[in-house]
Amino acid sequence: MNSEIETISKAIDGITGVGILDLKTKETVVFNGNHRFPMQSVFKFPLGIAVLDQVDKKKLRLDQKIHITSRDYFQKTYSPMRDKFPNADVDLTVAELLTYTVSLSDNIACDILFRLIGGPKVVNTYIHGLGVKDMQIVANEEQMHQSWDVQYTNWCKPEAMLQLLDVFYQGKKLSEASTDFLWNVMVETPTGAKRIKSMLPPNTIVAHKTGTSGANDKGITGAVNDVGIVKLPGGKDIAVVIYVSDSHAKTEEIEIVIAKIAKAAADHYSAK
Repeated sequence: MNSEIETISKAIDGITGVGILDLKTKETVVFNGNHRFPMQSVFKFPLGIAVLDQVDKKKLRLDQKIHITSRDYFQKTYSPMRDKFPNADVDLTVAELLTYTVSLSDNIACDILFRLIGGPKVVNTYIHGLGVKDMQIVANEEQMHQSWDVQYTNWCKPEAMLQLLDVFYQGKKLSEASTDFLWNVMVETPTGAKRIKSMLPPNTIVAHKTGTSGANDKGITGAVNDVGIVKLPGGKDIAVVIYVSDSHAKTEEIEIVIAKIAKAAADHYSAK
């Protein structure tokens, strides 16, 4: 499996990191496992878990309304929420903010949730408390927008994200209602259609979270990522983590590599 991943990844430059886990047998494949990959919006998945933990602990409610003002908005960022409510001055529920953040990868909604639960440090501490150590969340979206290098402070090794996906899949840390809520918003996400799920059979269920940076003035893209849980038609459930960092390739070319690695993983585990 590792040699196949290496062959596929050679189609582009940069660093490709992969983690694959059979969620039932625990068979694991890791490629470039010691590299600290910038997560970009993938960090909205652990943020979502941390927010839902506070829902389970009755510190927040999914139907709790949060008033959004123009002070919550920052410019030159991706935000379907801001596009829908350009004048702000609107009340949105925690559930709506989570859907914007995790499903639509909304950067402004993300930072509102960070503020709501106490900032990146709270999320980082919570995730480490789950036993997932090789992940650091220290900066929010607005901070990442201020300097190219900040994205690298939110890093994760492939196996650490496999750990977190496994924790989520096992459903032992969040309530059943919270697990189902997060699962549904990750399945319904419209982002990353050309990544993990692109070359899988049409009836494959994929609950996933993408992360993408732009390119800098040297033509380097910091991150094109996709991580998630794949329920294969034959009954196999696998966690798939694919990070591509610091590549000169176009995003579309990187996405093809991600799709091919995911297909190779699906073929490998389906055959067992």
